Amino acid sequence: MPDTPETTSPGKPRLAFGGDYNPEQWPESVWQEDVRLMREAGVTMVSVGIFSWALLEPEPGAYDFGWLDRVLDLLHKHGVRVDLGTPTVAPPAWFYRAHPDALPVNREGVRYAFGSRAAICHSNPAYREAAAAVTTALARRYARHPALALWHVHNEYGVPVSACYCDHCAAHFRRWLADRYGSVDALNEAWGTAFWGQHYTSYDQIDPPRLTPTAGNPAHQLDYRRFADATMRENFRMERDILHRLAPGVPVTTNFMTALSQCDSVDYWAWGREVDLVTNDHYLITDGRRTHVNLAMAADLTRSVAGGAPWLLLEHSTSGVNWQPHNPAKRPGEMARNSLAHVARGSEGAMFFQWRQSRRGAEKFHSSMLPHAGTDSRVWREVVRLGADIGSLAALRGTRTVADVAMVWDWHSWWAQSLEWRPSRDLDARERADSFYETLYDRHLTVDFAHPEADLSGYPLVVVPALYLATEEAGRNLRRYVEGGGTLVVSCFSGIVDEHDAVHPGAYPGALRDVLGLTVEEWSPLGEGEAVRITGPGGASLEADVWTEFVVPRGAQTVWTYANGPAAGGPAVTRHRLGRGTAWYVSTRLGAKALDTVIDTACEDAGIEPRTELPTDVEVVRRCGDGGEYLFAINHTTDDAKVPLPGPGTELLAGEHAAGHLTVPAGGVRVVRLDA
Repeated sequence: MPDTPETTSPGKPRLAFGGDYNPEQWPESVWQEDVRLMREAGVTMVSVGIFSWALLEPEPGAYDFGWLDRVLDLLHKHGVRVDLGTPTVAPPAWFYRAHPDALPVNREGVRYAFGSRAAICHSNPAYREAAAAVTTALARRYARHPALALWHVHNEYGVPVSACYCDHCAAHFRRWLADRYGSVDALNEAWGTAFWGQHYTSYDQIDPPRLTPTAGNPAHQLDYRRFADATMRENFRMERDILHRLAPGVPVTTNFMTALSQCDSVDYWAWGREVDLVTNDHYLITDGRRTHVNLAMAADLTRSVAGGAPWLLLEHSTSGVNWQPHNPAKRPGEMARNSLAHVARGSEGAMFFQWRQSRRGAEKFHSSMLPHAGTDSRVWREVVRLGADIGSLAALRGTRTVADVAMVWDWHSWWAQSLEWRPSRDLDARERADSFYETLYDRHLTVDFAHPEADLSGYPLVVVPALYLATEEAGRNLRRYVEGGGTLVVSCFSGIVDEHDAVHPGAYPGALRDVLGLTVEEWSPLGEGEAVRITGPGGASLEADVWTEFVVPRGAQTVWTYANGPAAGGPAVTRHRLGRGTAWYVSTRLGAKALDTVIDTACEDAGIEPRTELPTDVEVVRRCGDGGEYLFAINHTTDDAKVPLPGPGTELLAGEHAAGHLTVPAGGVRVVRLDA
């Protein structure tokens, strides 16, 4: 498959712009107005058919493609390409009437009912058969349709249900375990079933980790999360392979939700290897934090899942959403900033949910490109302006975002750390990732995410915000990185257990003892509201909370010391020179601002110069490639900002020459193509 699939009209390469289009919600008399307005807005592609199984197959085996034929022909006539969905996220009512056991069962044994979306047991044989049939019928019908640009399998796997605990899943889980472990004895060893007398003599004795009176076996629970993720991926591969066979050459994707606040049940490192094009959905979480930082983090993580290759933002919102406790509208200019921030970090366009705002159903208050207010509205005017801006950036296609540093992240470790009976419920892996990322963001560093066993040699600085589960190979990999000259920063409670949630032999931090040059005798989590001070060079003082440790240096140097609290007088932050590099360890929880003090010194070790000339909340990101070098400057503040340029160039959104310093208006975006 090409690095950059054609999501625009052949011979007219552009970045993709458009959204989910649900014409089945409207009379056909509206369709003509839709395509006229799509042309006015500069729409290049729309996603169609994602929730239309009941209309495409109104009775078992009886297909009605007439309406979809007319939609695709109309879109093609007006130069709009199609991301065509397989509607397998929403089986019809007739299917559930015939197969009620296809509805998922939760851990408490309650079976969900029909009437929402994604209520699917992915182990159910009838569901798999029906999904394969409707996918096959679609592929045979539309494989050569000239509007077809991309296949869109299912929708947001893992949301809102990833794991089912029914009897179909129990049987499937046993087969999965047998393939994974071979003998039951090997499983008993991996799961530590000698504890609490949980020893098995046959796979038939193993059920899903359903509700138990107290904490269940953590290795059992961790493997079930892996199984649930792998089962969804099996179904994706089934549909993908049908599409590849019947529609060769057409890329196949499914929309991810990489933001750590939106989907925690999917291992996107594994999924990124399965799709022809990585696509992502992102929605701002209005929880009081700086939403643009979470957006940048999600975009960087999506690009990393794509291996640095171009990817596509397949859904975000023009304004407010409808499913949070509070759903504020985006402020003027915020939609463009959000969209172009994703493009800066590697997306080949900006797509939305959805084109026309629904009048009925659960998402009727979710914003859209064409709102209830119609074309005489701020949202519509901003959509049209954004379409023109996206159109002016066509030369960016195929270029890649340039990263400065790397952050190690692993979904399996997050899953394991989130299980019951950990030393403190307040030490959260996602929170640590957010804080470390925010610190790097505020230093104007673009971040690549990396699997703990990935090659890290190209990065001067690597941070590990949370790696509770670290394989022996991950430990060796991080040691090789430091010995080779890298600078590593590791946060507390990392390196503790192996892939089965078994504590590594010997003292903490297990797999990371050697690279960090220390041991940890005990943890001493703090109570709610408690805090400690740590003191460092020149008498500097920082506040920490949630977590402390009794650290014993074994070659590491103490840089910061606990001034009070359970570990008073002991090392709080250490630095270990190993080979040609340096490894830092932060044994407590520091907020983003306090963490910056430690990261500042680590950056010195890594040879990363501070970028003090850039204002806070003005992000500067580069994309480079055969298409040239581009600098994005995105101003999230209410004041104009000046950004130094490395050389002269052309500002593409306004078509103006730029040199020396670039003025970025309050809330605005500038994109400069630098002269060769």
